[in-house]
Amino acid sequence: MKKERIYVCHTYYHVYVAFLKEFALPKQKQGAASIVLSSLSNDFGNLKQRMEMLHFWEEVFTLDEKRDDFFPELAPLREDKGNIAKNMLARIRFTKRYAQLEEPYINIDFKAYQDIYVFCDSDPIGYYLNYKKIPYHAMEDGINCLKIFDAARFDNRGHFGLKVFMASLNLIFIQNGYSKYCIDMEINDRECLKYDCPKYVVVPRKPMEESLSSEAKRIIVRAFVEDADMLLSQVAQASKDTKTKNVIILTEPLCELGVRKQIFDDIIEEYCKDCRIFIKPHPRDVLDYEKMYPKQIVIKGKFPLEVMNLIEGIHFHKAISVFTQSIFSMEFVDEILFLGEDFMDKYEDPSIHRYNDQI
Repeated sequence: MKKERIYVCHTYYHVYVAFLKEFALPKQKQGAASIVLSSLSNDFGNLKQRMEMLHFWEEVFTLDEKRDDFFPELAPLREDKGNIAKNMLARIRFTKRYAQLEEPYINIDFKAYQDIYVFCDSDPIGYYLNYKKIPYHAMEDGINCLKIFDAARFDNRGHFGLKVFMASLNLIFIQNGYSKYCIDMEINDRECLKYDCPKYVVVPRKPMEESLSSEAKRIIVRAFVEDADMLLSQVAQASKDTKTKNVIILTEPLCELGVRKQIFDDIIEEYCKDCRIFIKPHPRDVLDYEKMYPKQIVIKGKFPLEVMNLIEGIHFHKAISVFTQSIFSMEFVDEILFLGEDFMDKYEDPSIHRYNDQI
């Protein structure tokens, strides 16, 4: 008999959404799912241990996926051969060989599960599942992320229709709803997208968040925030001076480190004058913000922004982000400032971040 469900997560946000999906199920079905923490692009620290202590998940796995550049023999297959026919033949070989090389690093029997949910099926797990002919549900990487970056169309510019056809035969792999063994792809909102896909299924996050019980919120906060009381105290203590407005800046792993610091220097200078500044580092942002900004309050810990909605008593007058779509889900701020692509144009070539304009 097959096990119920398993979620393959590559970021803290993915884990958060997995929690939401589980708590949205009837009570009797909760607690029957397993979850995977992939180390491919994120350091989850001691999250596995904290999640195991909750006794909410059937099993918590770690997964050591390998990028294609880990395997030298794949490099020639990624080179431009000069025409679509030769490139397609090389890609067919790459798709199969990459999955074969990845297989020794897959330590989970995915065929044992009825439903498999994969965040970022563009990562090696997508190639592996299609090679093994294992059906799965794809999940959007971040809330409304396709609005900014439709990775499937961007990565397959030129002869997109042909490539989609080849992917439907499982000869090549295309992420985000175009691979043969992708059953569907869950997205938060279809209306905000420029391009659609037949396999997109709208599953809004907001209703799931609003339906969370007090106990569910407590479990999620315990999973992500090692000391929620300290976080609340940190904000409350700094807010005693009611004459000064509290601003929270959401960092992102943008540009090179030097340019990234300049971005946040400019944000502070232009938008945060005479304000008390809190900095919420992105879980994958490696800048040492405590060292860089000793006069500002850096929120410690790695956790999705949405978790702060679940901690009662937190309040900010303004929130600022460059590309983070999650800013629009912040319920504890009075004003939202989303800077977007026009702002980033000042710091790097627009072609680097204006992905959908190039499709």
